[in-house]
Amino acid sequence: MSDALPGGGYRGWADLLAVRLAARHPDFRYANLAVRGKLIGQIADEQVGRAAGMGADLVTLVGGLNDVLRPSCDVARVCALLEESAAKLASGGSQLVLMRSPGRRGPVLERYRGRMEQLFAFIDELAARHGALVVDLFGAEVLSDPRLWADDRLHLTAEGHRRVAEAVWQRLGLPPESDWRATLPPAEPLPWQRRRRADLRFARQHLVPWVGRRLTGRSSGDGRSPKRPDLAPLACEDTP
Repeated sequence: MSDALPGGGYRGWADLLAVRLAARHPDFRYANLAVRGKLIGQIADEQVGRAAGMGADLVTLVGGLNDVLRPSCDVARVCALLEESAAKLASGGSQLVLMRSPGRRGPVLERYRGRMEQLFAFIDELAARHGALVVDLFGAEVLSDPRLWADDRLHLTAEGHRRVAEAVWQRLGLPPESDWRATLPPAEPLPWQRRRRADLRFARQHLVPWVGRRLTGRSSGDGRSPKRPDLAPLACEDTP
């Protein structure tokens, strides 16, 4: 489960991870209850009970970041809901994987850094209590590279998702395929005018709507449904 996956047509990190796990386990089944933009209360209410009832061997829970990026946030309540969700998922014997989510560096997210660090410190404590694995993406310098982020500067590109899938894969103790922390080649410097145009386009197309949703309590996930609501084998179209 995740509140950070895109709703577009390409594979997110969980889908990429599932394809690799399916190649190792012929009877592998996979569900993806994630909906982008969901708050931890929505994840707890709509996804956790369903996931716990599936009896899966492995469950990923990524939540809370959308909450702390809102103008007003009760961090204690967010942590309490994460605690409740993790306890429910771990109680059935599933291996739980938690995540310190990545964030592109910049002035918009910088103002929320204190909340983010508070959330991630709690996730570490949560993992210790419930025997969960933690994938630390927040501490990976490469994931702050703008080239790994989509135009909205909040969601990862295909290469970003590939690296996250590799990070989770390695945290599960599986043999590495690549170095997900490897830095990208040096970028060609952009002229000031192009940077300015990109910033203005980002503000118009993404930042203003994002701020508007947060001020009105709306989410980019409103009206969206999970992409794989049931635990089922991967179909041919899901694999390369």
